[in-house]
Amino acid sequence: MPPPPVIALAACALELSAAPELRILPAGTFRARDGRPKEAPAWRLDRALAEALMRQVAARGDRLVIDYEHQTLNAEKNGQPAPAAGWFKTLEWRDPATHGEAAGLYATDVEWTGRARAMIEAGEYRYLSPVFGYDATGAVVDLMMAAITNAPALDGLDELTARAAARFSIDGGNEMSELLKKLLGALGLPETTAEDQAIAQVAALKSAAAQVPELQTQVAALKAQAPDPAKYVPVDTMKTLQGEVAALTAKLHQRDLDELVEAALGAGKLLPAQESWARELGATNLAALKTYIATAQPIAALKGTQSGGRGPASSDPSQPLEARCKAEFDASPAIREEFGALATYTAYCRAHEAGQVKMLTKGDQE
Repeated sequence: MPPPPVIALAACALELSAAPELRILPAGTFRARDGRPKEAPAWRLDRALAEALMRQVAARGDRLVIDYEHQTLNAEKNGQPAPAAGWFKTLEWRDPATHGEAAGLYATDVEWTGRARAMIEAGEYRYLSPVFGYDATGAVVDLMMAAITNAPALDGLDELTARAAARFSIDGGNEMSELLKKLLGALGLPETTAEDQAIAQVAALKSAAAQVPELQTQVAALKAQAPDPAKYVPVDTMKTLQGEVAALTAKLHQRDLDELVEAALGAGKLLPAQESWARELGATNLAALKTYIATAQPIAALKGTQSGGRGPASSDPSQPLEARCKAEFDASPAIREEFGALATYTAYCRAHEAGQVKMLTKGDQE
């Protein structure tokens, strides 16, 4: 957070005129006619600083006042009215490269009152005393108002400066700035911290501090409590139990899978060639395998004999398998009923000859 600007009232050697254009501040470095500020550095105004002032004034809602002898600042003390001599709003920078000694920050829309215009034209007022703020380097950083005056060195200037600082909420010295720096340092914040950020940090610290007593009470209570052995077990014991439970769960799962596959093979709901697939599915998703087996149609030829215990395609071993299967399929209503299609029966015969189908006897079924 940068230190706030210091207030200044400068009775400068700026000639007055009743025209709508008025030089408010000169360009470059300057001091008041009485030599203020006595200490270095002098006040300073350049194009960049002037443009910042122009933006600030343009953003304000009201026009800036020009009064008589800073009566606006004295009114509270002396109780006298503080009439305006004029008003202005629009500022313009005139560069030394083009305007020479006349360069500076100008008000280009001054509205003089009739009384002030007459007094200026009559020579009754000669100088302008702007009220502005400046930083530690002397740079002008704010513009508040101005006054017409005849006093190059104002009497009671220190007291008047203090009243101006109070009116415009600006620090009249560096003591508070140093205090702010120390406070920001104590908070661990840089000097450039914005006001709202510093306030937020203080609020956060206050909130945290308010919770300390409660947290201390909770910690003390936890320290006073001995753990109940009935409610807690060592971590190693817990991990061992978890391993045993996992092993037992896997064993039960494998047993259920074996029983399910063997029963499905015996019931003719799985072909022997499907056993490997069924076991892989059941290892990861036993529920899905159960659903498949529950809806599968059993193949009667896989769970019993057909044609009086005769094996498939046994009509004439000298014939090709496909021909034998067709002959038997055409000749046997039972085979047609069981298999439904010649291609299915042919596949069954081929599996049987490859040793992938076990023929069950009636005794086996019982």
